[in-house]
Amino acid sequence: MADPPVLIDLARIHCQSGKGGAGCISFRREKFVPKGGPDGGDGGKGGDVWLEVDPHVRTLLDCRERPQYRAGGGRAGSGNNRTGRNGEDLVVRIPPGTVVKDAETGELLADMVAPGERFCAARGGRGGRGNARFATATHQAPRRADPGEEGTERTVELELKLIADVGLVGLPNAGKSTLLSRISRARPKVADYPFTTLEPNLGIVAMDPERTFVVADLPGLIEGASKGKGLGLQFLRHVERTRVLVFLLDVSGDDPHSELALLEREIAGYSATLAEKPRLVVLSKADLLPPGQRNGAGARLGLPQARLISAQSGEGVRDLLEALWAMLPVVASRETSEAGGHDGE
Repeated sequence: MADPPVLIDLARIHCQSGKGGAGCISFRREKFVPKGGPDGGDGGKGGDVWLEVDPHVRTLLDCRERPQYRAGGGRAGSGNNRTGRNGEDLVVRIPPGTVVKDAETGELLADMVAPGERFCAARGGRGGRGNARFATATHQAPRRADPGEEGTERTVELELKLIADVGLVGLPNAGKSTLLSRISRARPKVADYPFTTLEPNLGIVAMDPERTFVVADLPGLIEGASKGKGLGLQFLRHVERTRVLVFLLDVSGDDPHSELALLEREIAGYSATLAEKPRLVVLSKADLLPPGQRNGAGARLGLPQARLISAQSGEGVRDLLEALWAMLPVVASRETSEAGGHDGE
């Protein structure tokens, strides 16, 4: 069985637009027209370099492997007031959720989410004016034309942040991959040792034909992740897009309460906005508890609000999905109202 494609979520590309075509110096030459005026046409515009969101593109692998992009140059103008052909634009396809930054200044240039959304990374140079443009009543035979404007160059950094409704957060081996494989058709690697998930996995949860949402199984967090330790920032950038966080804790672990505090501390250390996201606390691996200890397990561990599930047996999983589905419209409504409030400022 072939390994799944690796998620490439960072790339740096150099974009160079096309140079504008030169204007033309030409004079009208026709039979029976002894003194034809200037008829040099303008040069064509240089091609632009565009970044465009394509939902069929899943990673930044193509950009990583081909870091140079150059658009076509404009053609020179010609006689008879003919404008040169414009340079051909170059379109770079990128996945939804890509953040574009200027590589030199770090300035945020675009946050590209919607399919078909476009951003001009490098604008093509203008075509030069032909000598017909310079004719005046006192200067009827100008021998002047503009050269084409040079294209622009820019190096940009692309950073992919996965878009999911629900993000599964937990320490290594908390059962995130097992849960994702239980509730969707995603098949992340599952094993009995930590760090089996080295990159985010997405799964579509179909509760019924009209109720679906996307869940991301994110690589395990460790202490110091917000400072770049372990998978660190590689993991945390993907949590930013999720609407609801599920903190998954191993009920058979030494101290689930302390594990939750560690997770919340790392999330808050990375972003205060992340720390305010709605969340559910879930105790996983209920099948490892004796049947008599399952009722009230959360309260005994100091986590009375936590839900108890077993991805192995399916216990509590359906109720968890129903709870998540009920949260999503509320979160979406809040995000919309907050966006409207910012627009009005």
